[in-house]
Amino acid sequence: MRVAFVGKGGSGKTTLSALFSRRLAHSGAPVVAIDGDINQHLAHALGLAEEERLAVPPLSARTGEIKDYLRGTNPRIPSRDAMVKTTPPGRGSRLLRPLGDDEIHSRHLQVVGGVPLMVTGAFDESDLGVACYHSKLGAVELYLNHLVDGPGEYVVVDMTAGADAFASGLFTRFDLTFVVVEPTRKSVSVLRQYREHAAEFGIPVAVVGNKVTDAADLDFLRRHVGEGLLAHCEVSPFVRAQEQGRGQGTLERHNADALDRLRAAVDARPKDWTAFQRHAVDFHLRNAAAWADAATGHRLADQIDPEFEHGPAALGALV
Repeated sequence: MRVAFVGKGGSGKTTLSALFSRRLAHSGAPVVAIDGDINQHLAHALGLAEEERLAVPPLSARTGEIKDYLRGTNPRIPSRDAMVKTTPPGRGSRLLRPLGDDEIHSRHLQVVGGVPLMVTGAFDESDLGVACYHSKLGAVELYLNHLVDGPGEYVVVDMTAGADAFASGLFTRFDLTFVVVEPTRKSVSVLRQYREHAAEFGIPVAVVGNKVTDAADLDFLRRHVGEGLLAHCEVSPFVRAQEQGRGQGTLERHNADALDRLRAAVDARPKDWTAFQRHAVDFHLRNAAAWADAATGHRLADQIDPEFEHGPAALGALV
């Protein structure tokens, strides 16, 4: 099951992404965490020392090689240059399993704080002034497009802040999106934007309150969020100690219970492969018409394989 954490900058979505991933991993569940935020703090939130760097390359550093691997023998995709971030799989494409024995996981995954982690990658000097962060996220979108995951398996993505997460079709790649909301008017305003965009495409959204200090904060969230408030986390001395490099103690009982409610909500979601494929095709056609046909010199609508059905059945005997 794929989960995204989104919200206003500073709302604590990276912290909750890390806490949620760690709780899943420590329970024995298979989980892959992905840092899809421009600020790239998830590794450190999971426990990597500030002076350390990951030993594996970011996904965006090898987008071309990832395309070559995923397109496999699909005759509708003649080259990596003809493949864009929205290109859906078809017959002959290589599909992925969470934590599978494949080229992408083996080259890009590193365990941090007990959690298998992949990162999108930050801007480097050559990107400054000439690239947008969505070019980095293309590798994540390709990964999710070709992933076949199921109940009890988790992919947790820490997304970019604000409504920018809706600037590409990536927001349709998740079974459930958690919007992290602080008890402030600005944070609630971002939530309203998310709800409007998500409703347009039938994307399921749940709200997680964060940094709650007292009954007044909780009352504010209940008044402005309504029935969509799934759970809330209180200001955490444990998290503050972790952020200060004092890795002692355990997460507070209330906050641990809140994380368990998030997991229960994810587990209760039905896996809708038909909707997943419909959205993949829709956004691929949108991108083809808007820019990708002109950029690649190919008619990218031809990449859609009408006989391909995404999901476990596509894996055949491997499932």
